[in-house]
Amino acid sequence: MTALQAPAVKVSSSKRLRKDSPVMTTRRIAVAVGALFILQMVLAVIGATLTQAFIDGNPDKTALTAGVALMMCSGLAVVGIGLLMYRVLKGFNQKLALWYPVMRVVEFAVSATCGIYLLTQLQAVPNTMLWVYIPTGIGGLVFTYLLFVSRIVPQPIAVLGLIGYALLLLGVPLDLFGVLDMDTGLGVFLLAPGGLFELLVLPIWLFAKGFKLPQASQPARVSPYAR
Repeated sequence: MTALQAPAVKVSSSKRLRKDSPVMTTRRIAVAVGALFILQMVLAVIGATLTQAFIDGNPDKTALTAGVALMMCSGLAVVGIGLLMYRVLKGFNQKLALWYPVMRVVEFAVSATCGIYLLTQLQAVPNTMLWVYIPTGIGGLVFTYLLFVSRIVPQPIAVLGLIGYALLLLGVPLDLFGVLDMDTGLGVFLLAPGGLFELLVLPIWLFAKGFKLPQASQPARVSPYAR
């Protein structure tokens, strides 16, 4: 070894893992959020189908119980999305980001309360889904606004979500006042952008690309032999 040759330095795997772990964690969060969006949608559709069958006259209480259980599992997935996304979004606007998991918890609470009422009283709370849509829409607007300003996903994806959740909130008073029915016709059209955002566009992007986080500035490396 010459006098000017620097000694080899071995970087342990544990140090390398600690250095890379924040990126790895964010990647896992992206995949988990994408999977939870799909899971909550599938569970909600199946659960709503089973509970609606009972409301429409099917006397099978076993199917009703299964439907309510699936709706609650969907709600827990929704809460999971809120908690995971808070970890990502709090770095951009912590106070606003906190409202996303809060609204997702409220959404679960409303859905669970309506489900328990249906199980115990064997009749549905009037306009159940409309009451669920309110915290869904408010939380969704917070979520997609933060996606838009943070640019951790492409802005067109965030815009699709903003439009979807805004239309969802718009549909609630229109349905309550009898202008349209959110389950048919124009009402389904109002649900389409949000469904496309949650079921396909955002999950596919998160699976493929994850979140694009700002690169932390790296300090300049100075050789210990520099004069």
